[in-house]
Formats: sequence, structure tokens, C-alpha cells
Amino acid sequence: MLVAKNSISAKPFWLLVFLQGALIVTGGAVRLTGSGLGCPTWPECTPGSYTPVPYQAEGQLHAWIEFGNRLLTFVLLLTAVVVVVIAFRSSKNAISKRRVRALAALQILGILGQGLLGGITVLTGLHPATVAAHFLLSIFLIAGAISLRYEMIGIIKQSPTGLIASLIPILIWLTLIVIIVGTIVTGSGPHAGDADAKRFGLDPKSLSWLHADLVIALLVLTTILWLLIRQTNANLLTRKIQIFLLISLSQGLIGYIQYVTGLPELVVGFHLLGAALVWGSSWSFVKVAGSGFKLKGFN
Repeated sequence: MLVAKNSISAKPFWLLVFLQGALIVTGGAVRLTGSGLGCPTWPECTPGSYTPVPYQAEGQLHAWIEFGNRLLTFVLLLTAVVVVVIAFRSSKNAISKRRVRALAALQILGILGQGLLGGITVLTGLHPATVAAHFLLSIFLIAGAISLRYEMIGIIKQSPTGLIASLIPILIWLTLIVIIVGTIVTGSGPHAGDADAKRFGLDPKSLSWLHADLVIALLVLTTILWLLIRQTNANLLTRKIQIFLLISLSQGLIGYIQYVTGLPELVVGFHLLGAALVWGSSWSFVKVAGSGFKLKGFN
């Protein structure tokens, strides 16, 4: 199925996807530098001021790292507003006005939700459940931004059938499960964002093994899908599954390196970036495949 491209510029939509991913990376930087409570309150940074103040107890570096992450949310919100305006004015050229406008509006609501959830995270002293929810909401918003981009700019869908079509929903669900378990591993290990932040209290080693087993299962499934798809004429779909496989292999390697080296901050940061890329590439693959997989509000 071919959805023709229209004259709408792709740049705002790509920027939205990029900034959604960047929020994950900067949020990781906040946590990995121990700056999670650099701004100890919300919506103010410190009592009486919305911005960091000189000589505050948390330290200027920690305060500005945390405040910078908050500022990125405003940049993301502004970008989303621009995208919504474009979507509402130009959606007559897209497949479905209601679909496009819902996707655009959900970006705004999701970003506002991120701000609120970020505040709850600070006010609960960086509880790992709220930190994980903060990350997972970004994952869903990335999916929505990619879907919106494809709806507005156009996409060539190469819908598979038979065994391939049956395996694709399993692939995306398994990817999501891998990411969710990864947040539980993170919430049970070091790098809490603050020395006094709570942890889940689970065994990080056992959880890491479970996470690794799920990753291996995902890699095996992806390899099988790649071998099956390459036997078809779906060239674009073949490229998409190859990209996903390469990113997933790289992410698995980074995960192994961080495990055996004791979770150094820089490697963990790359692993966070990898998580965003894994999810983004898997969702892009699903959109090209025209899969029947549905994630309410983000398809």
C-alpha cells in the first residue's frame, strides 16, 4: 500500500521525534550525575525561585542540570504546538483528519503529563516507580510522534501475510516488555539520581539476567523475521528489520559491557540512548509493515 507524500515539510515532525528521544537522554543525564533533586521542589526549582539560585544547597551544577532538563520540556512543548497547528491546518491531505488530529493533540497532553509526572517524581524523592513511569511515557510519546510523522508526510506500507504477519505483534510486545523490565532493573540498581533516593529493593543481578534472557529472545525472533522477510519483495520492510536488528544487537552489546564493567555512567547513558533507538526503530518497522498491532492513542 502506498500513501503518497504531500507537500508538508517533514522537519517539524522529525524534530518532534528527536526531542522526545532527547528528553530521555537528558533525563538520564540528570539521574546519572546525581542531579535528580538539583531542583528540590516543583514547579519552582527552589523555594521562592523558578530558576536555580546562587549558593543553593544542592550545588549549582546539579541545579542547572536538572533545570536544563525542565527547560527542554518547554522546547518540546513549543515544537508540539507548532506540529499541532500544522496537523490541524493540513490534515485534509492525510488519510484521516480525526486520526491525525488525535495524534497531534495527544502529543500536547502527553508532554503536559510529562511535566506533571516530573513534578511528582521530584516531590516523591525520585521514587523508582515514578522515574520508570516518566521514562515509559516518553517511550509512548516517541511512538505517537513517529505515527504522526508517517501520517502527515506519507509512508509506503508493505503489509506482510502469513507467519510474518503473526510474528510482528509478538516482536513489538516483546520489545516493550524488554524495555519495561529494563526500567525495573534500573530502579533496583545504582544511579538513582540522588544518594537518598529509594530503590525497588529487588535483586539487581537476577533482574539483569531476566532482562538479558528477554533480549536474547528478542534478538532470536528478530533474526527469524529478518530471514523470512528477506525472501519476499518487501525491500523497505527488509531494510527496517535490518536496522532494528543492528540497533538491538548494539544495545545488547552495550548492556553486556555496562554489566561486566560495573555500570559506569557514560556506558549507562549510551544504553539509555539505545533504548530510545530500539523502540523508535521497532515502531517504525511496525508502521511500515502496516501491522494490526494497536497501542491505543499512539497508532
